[in-house]
Amino acid sequence: MTGFAAFMANYGGIVFLVLMIVVMYFLMIRPQKKKQKAEQEMRNNLRVGDELTTIGGVCGRVVSIKDDTVTIESGTDRSKLQFKKWAIQSVETKHEVSVDDDDDDDDDDI
Repeated sequence: MTGFAAFMANYGGIVFLVLMIVVMYFLMIRPQKKKQKAEQEMRNNLRVGDELTTIGGVCGRVVSIKDDTVTIESGTDRSKLQFKKWAIQSVETKHEVSVDDDDDDDDDDI
């Protein structure tokens, strides 16, 4: 037997197991960590005025934010409800984008 064939005969199962663990990491664990990081970033960027949906399906507008608690207004009677930040499923940002009105460089000066 050649060196590689002898190695595979003795340690082929271990090599296969290590390869399967590496594949599982890249197919399952790594994407999950990316998703968790994106969700945490979404919760950290939460601001007053944003509209959100909780994991329970409650929709509302953020009125105050404390350390790990968010108070929202929901419904037609504007009921105020408090939730933990981890209970936020999605956020629709209502931030105003500032537009630069410095477009005074028109070529009308001819």
